Order: sequence, then C-alpha cells, then structure tokens
Amino acid sequence: MTVNLLDFDLDGLAAYCESLGEKRFRATQLFRWIHQRGARNFDEMSDLAKSLRENLKGTARIEGLAILTQQESSDGTIKWLFDVGHGDAVEAVFIPEEDRGTLCVSSQAGCAVGCRFCSTGHQGFSRNLTAGEIVAQLWFAEHFLRKHLHRDDRVISNVVMMGMGEPLQNYSALVPALRVMLDDHGYGLSRRRVTVSTSGVVPMMDRLGQDCPVALAVSLHAPNDALRDNLVPLNRKYPLAELLDACNRYLEHAPRDFITFEYCMLDGVNDQPEHAHQLVELVRKHGGHGVSCKINLIPFNPFEQSGLTRSPHKQVIAFAKILSDAGIVTTVRKTRGDDIDAACGQLAGDVKDRTKVGERIARQRTVMLKQVPVDVPAAKE
Repeated sequence: MTVNLLDFDLDGLAAYCESLGEKRFRATQLFRWIHQRGARNFDEMSDLAKSLRENLKGTARIEGLAILTQQESSDGTIKWLFDVGHGDAVEAVFIPEEDRGTLCVSSQAGCAVGCRFCSTGHQGFSRNLTAGEIVAQLWFAEHFLRKHLHRDDRVISNVVMMGMGEPLQNYSALVPALRVMLDDHGYGLSRRRVTVSTSGVVPMMDRLGQDCPVALAVSLHAPNDALRDNLVPLNRKYPLAELLDACNRYLEHAPRDFITFEYCMLDGVNDQPEHAHQLVELVRKHGGHGVSCKINLIPFNPFEQSGLTRSPHKQVIAFAKILSDAGIVTTVRKTRGDDIDAACGQLAGDVKDRTKVGERIARQRTVMLKQVPVDVPAAKE
C-alpha cells in the first residue's frame, strides 16, 4: 500500500524520507516539486537521485482528486466538483478579482452543524476529508489555472476554508493542510491571506490560535442567543458570551488585529434595525471592551429547503449604515458565481448523509417556519 504524499506537511514528509534513509533536504526538494511545480510523477523530479525516485515509485504516490464537473460563471468564477470516493463529492470555487485570486476550499463531505441558511448543512454529513484531500483542491486549482491562464507566477493568493464543512470539526486534517499552504517551500501564502471560517467551535478556536494562527472568520448571523440558537444550532453548546470570549483570546495570536464576523441577511429574520443596534451593543460592549472586528454582511442565496428569503438590498444597506455609523467597519459581500450555485451558502456537492443530519433538519423545518421571528429589545440610547 503506497502513501499519498499530498497528506504530508513538510515535517511529515521529512519524517517519511528519513524512514527511507534519506536526509531532510530531500524532503524539501520533493515538497517543492509537488507543490510549487505541480509534479505528478517522480520521473519529473530531475534533481532527485535516481535511486530515490525508484524507491518512491514503490512506496509513494502523488494522487489528486478526480474531477466530476467544472463550471464557469459569467463573472469568471470557476467551480469544481471533486470525487472523494464512496459516493461522496465536494466542491471548491475559484474567485478571480483584479487584485487577488481566492480559492474556497472544502474540509468535509457535508456538514454536521446544520445551519438553517446553508445548503451544505441541509444535505447532511458523510465524513471528514483527509489533509491530502484538502490540499489536493489547492494543488489542482493552482496548477490548472497556471496552465489555463498561461502564467508562471502564483495565481491563487488567498485561500478561505469556507467551502463544505466546519473546518474546526476536522482539526487533525486541517492543521497539516494549513501548514502546507503557508510553507515557503509549498504555496508560501501569508497567514493574513489564509482564512478559517467557523460556526464557533470554541475549544478548537483556542487550539488553532496556539497551533497555527491564521485569519479567522466567525459565522455569527444573529445578535442574541435566542435567535442564533435557531439559525446556528452550535450556539446551544457554545453561546455568544463564550464565543466572543474565544474571539478575544484568538486575537492575542492572530495575524490580523480583528475578527471577521459573517452575517447572512435573512428577510424578516435577522435584518431589522433593532437587530443592527443589538449587534452594535454586542460587539462593542462584550466583556467591557468589546471585540475588535469587521462585519461582513452576506446576501442570502436562497434554496428551496430553507424556507428563507434574501433581505431586500435597501434593507441590507440600511443595516450596514447603522453599523458603520457606530464606527464598525462593515462590508457587503458581492455575490459571485450564483448562476452556477457557487456563491456563499450554496455549495452542496454530493454526499451520503451517514449521520442523518439532513433528515433531522427536514423534520425541524416545519416547526422552525411556524416560529415567529424572535423579538429583540431595541438598543438603549
């Protein structure tokens, strides 16, 4: 049984090479061939000793993910559906912009968190991806795009772990994958340009801050526990006070001096002026000194099973103005790739719901839709 070298960060690859009787510098050469040059077979690696290449052929492989489909949006966004075996498929999305190229990467086949507004959660959960399967999305996309765009320099400047899955619930594979992305012998990405998005797995936020601090985005979506319990079920385990405490702890290690709070705008649910005022109160006064943050308002991308609708643009702008007037840096995310279901919250891939999460959400949906949106008190003057 051969090992897939995409599963290793540089330290892991060095240990593997040492097990073959090789020096560490051979691992560095090998790592560069795989990630910087996109090598797929050992015969390409001309500066490796022939004896090592022959040895690697018998013990190792460089195996990416099979591509099931590729779709390109009218705005240039590209979405790939990757086969990860056993009936599961995951999606990754490349978003080109004038000053950057961003790849949205999946960490799980499906998702067990079950947020109401996310199509991945409604599909259910199958399994965690391996580190190699996470890295393979970047490995393929970077070298495909270089060839496709006739470029020799780096195409992907930013990676966001915002695809399918909750990254911090696949921590043991996430961290080695991040280290490959950050390594100067790999993709050489800045910690400020690699973002992990989480629904708020508090203990793992603390671990990430210690082990591999990168930029952090937190899926907030509500300014109070009652509403967030409804929208983000994980809040029942890690309520807002604990989550914001964890954000402040993370900032002690983070490469940026702020946390990005993601806030999906849902018509009549969390988009009213009183919600905006309460959000200001929450992030400004938590713990007596608040949380240094930027708030990213995300237009909801509807899908049938959710029973939710997008806030009108006028309402989003009014909500943003309340936050901005309070001195909070606020952006409204531009929807990209929605014509190929590649926009935020639309990634669904194709997974077998082994934990029956999707069935549970479906049973709860009728009850949820009958609930009147949670009333929140107006912010104090």
